[in-house]
Amino acid sequence: MVEDQDAQILAHLQRDGRATNQQLADEVGMSTSACWRRVRALEETGIIQGYAALIARERAGFAMSAVLHVSLERHDAKFVDEFVSRVTKRREVLECFATTGDADYHLRVVVRDMAAYNAFLDEFMFRIPGIRYVRSNVILKEIKTSVALPF
Repeated sequence: MVEDQDAQILAHLQRDGRATNQQLADEVGMSTSACWRRVRALEETGIIQGYAALIARERAGFAMSAVLHVSLERHDAKFVDEFVSRVTKRREVLECFATTGDADYHLRVVVRDMAAYNAFLDEFMFRIPGIRYVRSNVILKEIKTSVALPF
């Protein structure tokens, strides 16, 4: 559980990860040295995992996005480890979740176009041993995309 002042720091950093320590301290009502110590502690405990720029996917040339529903034939360690190992190395896979329900995994994939998506499926997904099926849902329009937690 995150303390109130830490939650304020995290909320502000989610809105503006490039804020200076002075700006952040002013925003949350702390001294700069106390704010710096709190941010360092949040980084050291792994609550803050890193900093990144948010990129407009389509403007950057990744016109196609899809959610893949993947089910494995068997759930023994060999097939699971192989699947996880391969999927985590692919840059097109932005997210991968082990899930309950009909599919064992859900992946969010981005590619430049339909030809690249077809190549991703044919040359990568369909070659992973132990996959029972891959079902695709092409994303037509992104209604809401966020990485910010609701502090």
